[in-house]
Amino acid sequence: MKRKLRMGMAGGGIGAFIGAVHRQAAIMDGQIELVCGAFSTNPEVSKKSGKQLFLPDERVYGTYGEMMAGEKSLPEGKRMDFVSIVTPNHVHYPIAKAALENGFHVVCEKPLTVTSREAEELASLVEKTGLYFAVTHTYTGYPMVKQARYMIQKGDLGKIRKIVVEYPQGWLSTRLEKENQQASWRTDPEKAGPAGCLGDIGTHAHNLAEYISGLKVTELCADLSSLVEGRQLDDDVNILLRFNNGARGVLHSSQISTGEENALKIYVYGEKGGLEWHQMKPNTLLVKHLDRPVEIYRTGVDHGNYLSEAAMHNTRVPSGHPEGYIEAFANIYRNFALTLASKMQGEDPAPEMQDYPTVEVGLRGMKFIEAAIASGKSDRKWTPVP
Repeated sequence: MKRKLRMGMAGGGIGAFIGAVHRQAAIMDGQIELVCGAFSTNPEVSKKSGKQLFLPDERVYGTYGEMMAGEKSLPEGKRMDFVSIVTPNHVHYPIAKAALENGFHVVCEKPLTVTSREAEELASLVEKTGLYFAVTHTYTGYPMVKQARYMIQKGDLGKIRKIVVEYPQGWLSTRLEKENQQASWRTDPEKAGPAGCLGDIGTHAHNLAEYISGLKVTELCADLSSLVEGRQLDDDVNILLRFNNGARGVLHSSQISTGEENALKIYVYGEKGGLEWHQMKPNTLLVKHLDRPVEIYRTGVDHGNYLSEAAMHNTRVPSGHPEGYIEAFANIYRNFALTLASKMQGEDPAPEMQDYPTVEVGLRGMKFIEAAIASGKSDRKWTPVP
């Protein structure tokens, strides 16, 4: 490739949070440039947002439909290559569907859609078109998460027996949705879909457990609660898990854990050892053994060549220089971009390039959400995850 990949954006305009994160992550490695966008459902806000991003007026659209039509009409050497979807959940599906039908690759926020039926349709479209589709499950992008996955695949822990994953936040401990734009749509079933905390951060916890362990949740027993008076969607989630190798697990996600920030943690225990990783201390992976003290693995510290190729591929700076949330996001964008660029050059992408969450991962997330909701409403102890 003798040029950068050209990205369009749906959503992420003035007043949005996650759009700016995506833009920073996408450009970090010099592989991608933002060329166009439909940044809001309000055409005026979209235009103002485009001006702030120094885009030409003719590449700032009033609606995502206008963007698809306008970009498709441009010559191949100028139009966008892919669209990044950073809208509230309820419009992920129609925008992604329109992009795929018009020949554009997709990067999409999670959860993928608001129903598994929609997610299945997108997965079918991806298979039919041969286009690339990434879902931004951010936490899989951290180097030490990739190291943990590698060590489990290598058999260092033996057979996995137990997984505990927790994601407590405290920002919705009050009725913040009355005054905060982000809280407003995330607690509105018309925009967030049928799940609140479960869809917003519970899916991250589920995805991290499956990604690191390589296992799949087959059954669950869920307790979903709305503990702030008047809130329509769940704000506290507690789930027992069973995995396809017989392992047991616990998943806890909460947005009313007062005083917590983004305290995502995961513990994986096998017959021979265990692993522990904390999102708020992301450069450190604790490796535990039956017969010797705990080992501390650190991002970029590879004097003994003990870090995996995947961990090193997703590390940018020398050891001791913190890499965090934006860099983890950027790893997803970079791997997606390298895979797409390889395809456009007629080459086979290397395995480490293809290590990003796909549309199938997004579909897994929707199956998990629906099973957890069904379990929460049921008197049965266990509900299968299709």
